[in-house]
Amino acid sequence: MLRSLVGSEMCIRDRAKEVAAHISGDPVLSGIDLIYSSPLQRAHTTASTIQAALSAANKTAVPLTVLDDLIERDFGVLSGRPYSDIVPLSGGDTLQSDKVNYFLSAEGSETFPECLARAERTILHLLSEHGVEEGTTPKKVLLVCHGDIGKMLLAVRKGWTWKEALLSPYIANTAVLPLQW
Repeated sequence: MLRSLVGSEMCIRDRAKEVAAHISGDPVLSGIDLIYSSPLQRAHTTASTIQAALSAANKTAVPLTVLDDLIERDFGVLSGRPYSDIVPLSGGDTLQSDKVNYFLSAEGSETFPECLARAERTILHLLSEHGVEEGTTPKKVLLVCHGDIGKMLLAVRKGWTWKEALLSPYIANTAVLPLQW
């Protein structure tokens, strides 16, 4: 979907029209009022491209804000290491899902309970900023983030444990999942 339309090696202006055409036909993405992004470059580039496309389609600026709590899970000693290092460097403390072998602990890494707490903090922040008040139309907010925090955000909204979230179906890169308030 958007992966073929958005990439860090592409010029945002050159791709905005193509992305806008895709977004205008997508009922989940059309009508976005504001965007929050992870501070990491690949997510922020995606968010910036979507922002440019939405702003052009809406003929009004769609705000984009970096939200530090949307950053990718801290992998500790596994950061930048090949997939083959996961089991040895995590001491075999892993959980296999349908497509991912998640490490549950590794030196210096963020645990999934910590990641879930960060997701809860993020949802509370968004609700306090953009919650639904009686007689108002809720804001449609797009969060551009990474897979692990995305799964934990989903867990918060669905009332799941972190483990239930990890065992839920795989979230592909550039997938769009609606989180209803």
